[in-house]
Amino acid sequence: MESSELERFEAVVLPHLDAAYTLARYLTRNDHDAQDVVQDASLRALRYFAGFRGAGSGEGRAWFLAIVRNTAYTWQQRHRADTLSTEFDEERHSETVADEHPEAALQAQSQRAAVRRAIAELPPEFREVIVLRELEGLSYKEISDVAGVPVGTVMSRLSRARRRLEDALCAEPEDC
Repeated sequence: MESSELERFEAVVLPHLDAAYTLARYLTRNDHDAQDVVQDASLRALRYFAGFRGAGSGEGRAWFLAIVRNTAYTWQQRHRADTLSTEFDEERHSETVADEHPEAALQAQSQRAAVRRAIAELPPEFREVIVLRELEGLSYKEISDVAGVPVGTVMSRLSRARRRLEDALCAEPEDC
């Protein structure tokens, strides 16, 4: 690979490693597996970068996240038994809030944990669109490109995913 092409790869793909990790983390439900998926996806992206015709970082984001998504699903098929037995534990990745009142911090941490659990319990097709839209801020069109489904399907899945999240988070009437 030429140095100019490598520089272009670094400019277009590498800024999206955090988004790639977030998506892989929610799809694999495991920190180490997500790191492996992102690494594999990065290598695939580098290998096939010559075929990428996008101009900028924005187009590269959807292209790279599509590779991450496909790599995660391929990885899950190869490691099906491991995936089924691995418990999703987001608690150890919670953010610490030093400036808040301890009770407020505990309540906020509890709410974040509840949202993460609710997202983790969504079926994969709903989980991926929620992560891509709400956590990564992708447009419907970009999600459509990443997931390989029509925009209408993205909108439908988002609607259903949001409804399921609301139902899961509002299990107790006093919670809502």
